[in-house]
This record gives sequence, C-alpha cells and structure tokens, in this order.
Amino acid sequence: MNLSKNQPIIIKKGGLKFLLAPLKESTSVTFLIFVKTGSEYENEKESGISHFLEHMCFKGTKNRPSPKIISTELDSIGAIYNAFTSREYTGYFAKAAIEHTDKILDIVSDIYLNSLFDPKEIEKEKGVILEEKHFYEDTPSEKIGDLIFELLYPKQAAGRPIVGYEKVIKNITQKDFINYHKKHYTDEKTLIVIAGNFNLNNVVKKVYELMKNINKGKGALKFKTRFQQKEPQILIQNKKTDQTHLILAARTFNCFDEKRYALSVLSTILGGGMSSRLFQLIRDELGAAYYIHSFTDLSLDHGFLGIGSGLALDKTELALKEIKKELNYLIKKPVSDEELKKAKNFITGKLALGLETSNDYAFYYGSQYLFYQKTFSLDIIYRKIKAVDKLAIQKLAKEIFQPKSMNLAIIGPYNKKDNLRFKKIIS
Repeated sequence: MNLSKNQPIIIKKGGLKFLLAPLKESTSVTFLIFVKTGSEYENEKESGISHFLEHMCFKGTKNRPSPKIISTELDSIGAIYNAFTSREYTGYFAKAAIEHTDKILDIVSDIYLNSLFDPKEIEKEKGVILEEKHFYEDTPSEKIGDLIFELLYPKQAAGRPIVGYEKVIKNITQKDFINYHKKHYTDEKTLIVIAGNFNLNNVVKKVYELMKNINKGKGALKFKTRFQQKEPQILIQNKKTDQTHLILAARTFNCFDEKRYALSVLSTILGGGMSSRLFQLIRDELGAAYYIHSFTDLSLDHGFLGIGSGLALDKTELALKEIKKELNYLIKKPVSDEELKKAKNFITGKLALGLETSNDYAFYYGSQYLFYQKTFSLDIIYRKIKAVDKLAIQKLAKEIFQPKSMNLAIIGPYNKKDNLRFKKIIS
C-alpha cells in the first residue's frame, strides 16, 4: 500500500501560504484557515481575547451583517462548519459537497477578514463566553486541564486558560478586537488549507482574490515560555466532589525533538486503549476509576506527558502509588517485544483511521505545516514509530520520570495540608 499518496502541495503567493491536498475520489471539499495566534500570544490584560474573537467572527461581517445570515447560508448547503482556539493557533473551517466549493471559500474568507465586531453582538456574546467558562469551572474533568498548565507554567501566557479571565471578558471592547485582529490576522501568520476534490488553479486564484485585503506583515509573536523545576510540584483545588480528578505530568521537550516518537509509544504503553498498563491496573484490577488515560502535549517551546484520571476518593492514594510504581517499572525493566509491537500498531492504526475524509487531511497536514513548515506522510511517521526500540523507551522513561520533573494537579476535597503526602507519593 502506498502511504505517500495524496501528498499536499505547498504554494506561496504574496505573503500567503497555501496547503492543498487534492483527493480525486472525495465527494467533498474542506476549506480551513489557520492563524498563528492563541492564548500563548496574549498578555494578561488580553487573556481570552483569541477565543472570544473566534466566536465573534460568526456574529456578522461587512458582507453578511448578522449571525443568522452566515449560519443560514452554510446550513442551506448542508455544510459542516466551526472554529476553534488553542494555545498556539486558531482555525476556521467549513466542509461541503464539491458543488458548493465556491460558497465555502467565500464565507470562510469573509468571516476571517471582514468581521464587524458589532458592540451589541459583543455584549450578547459575553454572556455565552462566561457560561462556557462556568461550564469548565463546574466540570472537574475539564477544569483539571487548565490546572495542570497553571502548575507547569505559572504567571505567564502558557499557564493561563484559553477561555480567559472573567474580568477581561466583561470589559473587552470593539476596539480591542479590531486591534488584536490587525496585530495577529496577517498574511504571514495565515495558512490556507484546502483538501478534497477541487480544481487546484481555480481555488488558489479565487482565495487569493478573496484574501487580497488581508493585513500584511509578520504580525505579533508568541510569548516565550519560561520554566524551572527542582522538585515535585503539587497544585490542589479544593472542591466538594465525589471523585478525585487529577493529572500527573512529567515535563518533557518541545514538538521538534526527535524523541517525540518514542514518547508517543511510551504514552501508548502506559494509557493508550483498554489493554494499556494503567487501564488494566487502575480500572480493571483496582476498580478505582471510570476513566484513565495518558497523553502527550508538545508545543513550540514546552511539553509534557500527562496521565489523567477520575478516581474514587477512598482509592486515590492507592491509585497514585500504583501509577508511580508503573512509571518506575518502565525505568527498571524493558518492555516486552509483544507490548512494544502492540503499542506501535495501536498508533499506526489510529493514524490510518484518522485519514479518511477531506477534513481529516486538512487538519492532519495543516497542523503539521503550521508547526514544522513541512509535512510528514504516513510512510514517514510509520517508519519513525517502527524505529523506536525497547532501549529508547527505557532511556526516555529514565529521563522524564525523575522526581524533579513530576507535577500533580488535583481537584477534590483536599487542602494545603495534603500537599506533603501527595508530594511524597510522586517523589
């Protein structure tokens, strides 16, 4: 099987970059615009503006002055559409049948460039954003994600929540949005991604014309992330809950490190799927959790491997001790050939299943190019994963599972008095 087919084409025109992924057999087209901005591009007084601005782009443009006009046009062609904000990028997309290609190119370009930021709509959307924030605050399995970033990267952009601070949200103005948009939504920070069944020359020409009035230049840069750690760190949020929600994180490296492939295999061995070590131990053997998983979060200048779980209150300490033992086993004893093979097949299988539609290709290759300024075919990724051996896993475990690299964020009926006992467990 040729896993290198459907490779994207990169075109640079003016300050804009186009990533085109032609899929001749597809019945759809996905149009995705990435911009290099997110919560790690915000100062403290702007906290949450990237996410709020993303919402506002659907609230009316110069060509479509109301939210209903935008949604009606897209719904009328059966399109799938949305937007999202992360820590390091924001995206806007629509997917539709190929006969509606021109329509989605026009609408997504319009909301990206020509949003009105109507003061009346801003005031209404403040309520929506605040309720979204309250949802996260009231949902420990969601809130714990913000808490681990706060612990790892305190008092800086990387440690602040994407949704932002309530004070900022309440006081944001049209002028703030216009200034932020001008500063960040520039041609050199923008990546145009089109995937599916389309005429390459036609779409490039059309989008370039639609985007001709985009702000020019490099735009504002991301705030550099700083961190220094010499001992295990604990952050507890006291909350009356029926479960303990936690993330145990080991600092690693950024997304450019070649060890990222070994880290992916290591994370899969720990908590990828129902047959993983931690799922079998914590859920199936101890009956201590409904959910437990491991994951990696690698960014431009920081990264960690995390283990997330919701644990029974009376088994939290036991489960944490068992998790720590499992990390120590990976340091002391190489994984078996069988377990290593299973983890690799898990990763490559999930990758293959994740590339079936036009939007899959758009997100897969678009996010790669945004970070690396190049793309990686499945062939390349498969080779990198298959090259990971037992020695690499053990060596990496020894490197990252050191007490000085461990961080525990926890939500439950605990207080500062519990810091010491949790710290002893993860040391």
